[in-house]
Amino acid sequence: MVDLKAISTRQHLYWDGRKSAHFGKNTLESIKSKTSLRKRYNEDARVISGKHINKRNWEESDVGWRVRAIRGATTATENSVEAMHEAVMELLDEVEQRNPIDFAEIVSVTFSVTRDLDATFPAAIARQRPQWQQVPLLDVQQMHVAGSLERCIRLLIHINSPAYTEMHHAYLRGAAVLRPDLSMASVTSQH
Repeated sequence: MVDLKAISTRQHLYWDGRKSAHFGKNTLESIKSKTSLRKRYNEDARVISGKHINKRNWEESDVGWRVRAIRGATTATENSVEAMHEAVMELLDEVEQRNPIDFAEIVSVTFSVTRDLDATFPAAIARQRPQWQQVPLLDVQQMHVAGSLERCIRLLIHINSPAYTEMHHAYLRGAAVLRPDLSMASVTSQH
């Protein structure tokens, strides 16, 4: 069986190599370098799998892992550390319960909050959870639109996962009105 994770890791290494080979060289040298790296990459894939991989099989395994997104949102009852802590923890509990998350595969997590929430940072709350200390986290302020949902905390997780894995989004409390179609739905990758 092909070890997709090992191949995926090697692909990133060679991708970095192709990228760096591209800079500071003319186009012809860059193309030769990229072709050479792709050949080495394909040879390594055959070695990893322990068997010959034809081009069709290789292309199928090449898209086995993708960067996927898990979305979620909730609302805080008030602008206080306690209320925001409760809302963020509930949202993260729900996301973790609904999805098979490998924390080593999280690329990044972005929290956005409406302008009426400034008591604490949602990322600081997330870092208090087990396994979240090494996850790249970012807080931003959501663009204000008159009449939009108040005291809202949104979440966007980018994660490497097999393409066939279902992503389950979590829209809780008052934020369920934002995406009623996703509040309890799952989304499967389409090929």
